Amino acid sequence: MTDSADYVPPKIWTWDRASGGRFANINRPIAGPTHDKDLPVGRHPLQLYSLATPNGVKVTIMLEELLALGHDGAEYDAWLIRINEGDQFGSGFVSVNPNSKIPALLDRSEPEPVRVFESGAILIYLAEKFGAFLPQNRAARAETLSWLQWQMGSAPFLGGGFGHFYAYAPVKIEYAINRYAMEVKRQLDVLDRRLAESEYVAGPDYTIADMAIWPWYGVLARGEIYDAGEFLQVGDYKNLQRWTELVGARPAVKRGRMVNRVFGDPASQLHERHEAGDFDTKTQDKLAPQG
Repeated sequence: MTDSADYVPPKIWTWDRASGGRFANINRPIAGPTHDKDLPVGRHPLQLYSLATPNGVKVTIMLEELLALGHDGAEYDAWLIRINEGDQFGSGFVSVNPNSKIPALLDRSEPEPVRVFESGAILIYLAEKFGAFLPQNRAARAETLSWLQWQMGSAPFLGGGFGHFYAYAPVKIEYAINRYAMEVKRQLDVLDRRLAESEYVAGPDYTIADMAIWPWYGVLARGEIYDAGEFLQVGDYKNLQRWTELVGARPAVKRGRMVNRVFGDPASQLHERHEAGDFDTKTQDKLAPQG
């Protein structure tokens, strides 16, 4: 790898397999499957293929919120996709999401199975399917969708930008860290100012906008990603902190965070979810003595 101070971009870029970084083994400049592998299918109408990254957590929160409202049709099987092992490049997964990113949803309740990919699209699909968490009033709906799209456009600067260069890049580049830290601080200020005038992000009601934003910015406000809470002084954003605790206290949010989780406290991990009772049994299985 060339030192950043000496690097001059070539006339034609070529793939450098030795570029390094935490996720270098799964990054590539081409799409499509790398191997044949069918996806498992459970007995519920909704089949989710995911991992408990912030984008994956958005959808499991939504599904758990729908079930909490009594929407039995939102029962789902959540299958673990281990992105570090390349599961997202299997032929079955690529058939559901040609972009090879989690989460991906297959709705088998329709006459022909419906695939939905991109977390924001999944939230809108489920909100419209069940008539929940997306206002019908035109102005309120526009506000909700605007904040949802704000998250979709802003989070790459937080994750792929700040998170990558601050936490995952093989070398620390001052310019890159400063550039993305400045943008993330601006985003936090956007949210803090909005939440000074509104209980939830899109207005007085809890919506898919909150579900989309919380797994990124609420978790950041708690200092739980990138080990960057002190660096970004997240405690200064008092309105964001209020909202973070309000949303984080919801039982469905707590359950949704556990699904497809493979890191942290074993009691917080539910690798796969196929029944509501899995929260009470399969998490404790991992704490039992082995032998």
